[in-house]
Amino acid sequence: MAEINVVPYIDVMLVLLIIFMVAAPLINPGQIDLPQVGQKLDPAVAPIEVRVRAGGELAVVDRAKGPDERLVRQADLAAFIRQTQKESPGQAVVIAGDKNARYEEILKVLDLLQRSQVQRVGLLARPATP
Repeated sequence: MAEINVVPYIDVMLVLLIIFMVAAPLINPGQIDLPQVGQKLDPAVAPIEVRVRAGGELAVVDRAKGPDERLVRQADLAAFIRQTQKESPGQAVVIAGDKNARYEEILKVLDLLQRSQVQRVGLLARPATP
C-alpha cells in the first residue's frame, strides 16, 4: 500500500486549532511603559508659500512672519528660501500655482528649489468645492 493516510494529521491539526482558539483570549498582551518627556514639542511652523502667477511672476508669503506678500525674481528665490529656513529650520515650502499659470513655470520653480537643495518642498492645492 503506497498511500499516506492523512486523517490522523487532520485530527491533530483540528485539536491544536481548538486549543489555540480557547487559549488566545486568556493571554494578556504585554504592557509597554512609554518614557515621559519634560517639554512639549514645538508647534508646527507655517510653511513658506511660493505663489506662481499666470504671467510667471513669483511672490513669497512667509506666514510665520506675517501675511505680507513679497515679489521676488526667480534668481533670488532659492537664496531667500534658504535664508528663511536657516532662521527657522524645519519650515516647509509649498508652491501655489495660479490655475491659469503654465505648468512649465511651476515645474521650473520646483526644479530650481530642488537643485538648490531646499528641504521639504511640496505643491499646494485647494480641495474642490461640492
